[in-house]
Amino acid sequence: TEALQEADHVLHIPGQPLVNFQQYSGYVTADENYGKALFYWFFEATYKPSEKPVLLWLNGGPGCSSIGFGQAQELGPFLVKKDSVVKFNNYTWNKASNLLFLDAPAGVGFSYSNKTLDVYGDNITATDSYAFLVNWFKRFLQYKSNEFYIAGESYAGHYVLSLLRLSMMEPENNYKGELHKSQRFHACILLLAPKEIHSENRLRWKFKYFLGRILQDIMRKIPAGYDPCSQNHATDYFNRQDVQEALHANVTKISKAWELCDIDINVKWNDSSFSILPIIKKLTDGGLRVWMFSGDTDGRVPVTSTRYSLKKLGLNITEDWSPWYNHREVGGGLQFMKG
Repeated sequence: TEALQEADHVLHIPGQPLVNFQQYSGYVTADENYGKALFYWFFEATYKPSEKPVLLWLNGGPGCSSIGFGQAQELGPFLVKKDSVVKFNNYTWNKASNLLFLDAPAGVGFSYSNKTLDVYGDNITATDSYAFLVNWFKRFLQYKSNEFYIAGESYAGHYVLSLLRLSMMEPENNYKGELHKSQRFHACILLLAPKEIHSENRLRWKFKYFLGRILQDIMRKIPAGYDPCSQNHATDYFNRQDVQEALHANVTKISKAWELCDIDINVKWNDSSFSILPIIKKLTDGGLRVWMFSGDTDGRVPVTSTRYSLKKLGLNITEDWSPWYNHREVGGGLQFMKG
């Protein structure tokens, strides 16, 4: 176990700034029969990692890389910028936790399977992710007793909840809570939509992928505050051979280029819960803490749909809406509920 952990130790990635925490990356077997291996990137907390919780971060899609989005563009310590410049993220979440990024299902990012006809969906992703966690904690035994949280955004709301539902069926788990940014816009709508609308929307996913390319051209006209090429920067960086070698990635030397999102996985997704509310209800009834959040001006993950969905759970409001402050400035609102 110690040997496997040490083999995954990352000394330095190309262009990274000097840091005072340890990082590890590599593959963990999820299914030996199918030759599935899921890729992870783990960052120890910047201060007293032995006392901090372990937080698993998942991005959605389905079919998008948590390494390429979550780590390289959002909450990880190393943000990938233009010309493969790597900058330290002053708001990195490993200041508060031991941060674990996972690319799932197999086929996403550097994760792979030896089968060419894999089935993709919520259930198999949860099963493989759970197997990954079991084997990962065997490799990192020093964190097995730490509190454990699962977080995610967009379609990863399905991943997070499906994985937690599966984990609650197993004994001796140390899940203390769960945090996820609520489902992407049309997934929230699907909580209330009939099956026919769901089927029609699935046919539109491929169209939305190409529409996104067009939107990139529009976003380039935004004067400031957003780099519309950030996804391109990550793609260029993770396709570099020296980066892959530093991360112990692509060990099978697959000729396929690394992609931020795999459109084939997206369009082949064959099971998705019409409503995740029953899962949330089961988790809260089991005593799990759940934090759902949405941006109040976010059109893709709207706070209105989140509030409508939570209202259907019929939970008791223990603390009504009140402002949430960040450095004496209002940053949003909070509401607490209990089953």
